Amino acid sequence: MNYFIIGDIHGCYYTLLEILENWNPEKEYLIFVGDLIDRGNYSSQVVNLCLELSNHNNCSILKGNHELEFIEYYEKGENDNWLNQCGQETIENFEENKIDLKNTALWLKNMPLKFETDYILVTHAGLSQTENPFDENNMDGVLWNRNELINVNKVQVHGHSPLLKNEPIFNAKSNSWNIDTGAYYGFGLTGIKMDNQGKMISAINVKTNKKDIE
Repeated sequence: MNYFIIGDIHGCYYTLLEILENWNPEKEYLIFVGDLIDRGNYSSQVVNLCLELSNHNNCSILKGNHELEFIEYYEKGENDNWLNQCGQETIENFEENKIDLKNTALWLKNMPLKFETDYILVTHAGLSQTENPFDENNMDGVLWNRNELINVNKVQVHGHSPLLKNEPIFNAKSNSWNIDTGAYYGFGLTGIKMDNQGKMISAINVKTNKKDIE
């Protein structure tokens, strides 16, 4: 089975619906790199759709740093940095659409931090040279990393660092793809298709639907 790996969605629900038209569930395993929520207008709709997709055995949804920020808000009752950046709008969107915060926080908390095979490693922010890269609070770990990636002898695919252009970027040194093309900023949502040995088949960029960001 091949893989269809989709970058940071950030509440861009209608853009997500469009890119999913390119997914063949019979032949492709679907993977999201995380950051489903925040910034765009439809975080609750994205969560509901991804929750539905996660119930199928041909889909993996990874945790991003924005999911972690919401979890911390729910568990601690505060997260001013997140609320001031974009979280307040997300909470209002959740409440308006009657999202169960408890169940949503539990689902997000249990999300995996990686999808890995013998040939592919998918994380939210990529693997750099650091101790405990899967520590969720490590600022150089796979939820937060902005540093140069290491070569792990397989293809890495990640998001987190918006490219602000409508195509993914390959780094030969680290053998990695950054597929966060900045959907919220209007540069579109990107997915890449790979075969089961990590060879690129195609890249798909869907222009951001204006309803998602205006």
